[in-house]
Amino acid sequence: MVEIKRKDLETPARAGTIASLSVGEVAERAGVAVSALHFYEREGLIRSWRSAGNQRRYPRGVLRRVALIKTAQRLGLPLARIAEALATLPADRPPTAADWRRLSASWRDDLNARIASMAALRDQLDTCIGCGCLSLDACPLRNPDDDLRHTGAGPRLLP
Repeated sequence: MVEIKRKDLETPARAGTIASLSVGEVAERAGVAVSALHFYEREGLIRSWRSAGNQRRYPRGVLRRVALIKTAQRLGLPLARIAEALATLPADRPPTAADWRRLSASWRDDLNARIASMAALRDQLDTCIGCGCLSLDACPLRNPDDDLRHTGAGPRLLP
């Protein structure tokens, strides 16, 4: 395996080669907007450097990091949690299958809890009349913590 040093990637002769990618190339290949890449970079999820021509350049491994970010977002993970996970990965290489197994295992319990919560919510839909009322005798969907429901239906003005 040939080791490519960062200074080699920054030279204008290498700027358009496969060793590094422009922000547009990453956006197209990863299927995300350029603005999303800029946001991920501001949040510290990915890194780039500037070429001699002041263009943002990314290592090819960023494609795998972006795929990991997008998958984690589809799981419903907040960016802070994704950032914590990415911080455990070496910055000098793309995430591996072993990295993914470790990260996804750490997210499994949270995902299972959210699945159980959504299943319970689904199962309670039949009891909801969907009116948006906040004080039915029993409304675990709209307002599960409504203590005033025991005093009757209807809105209450709080002091």
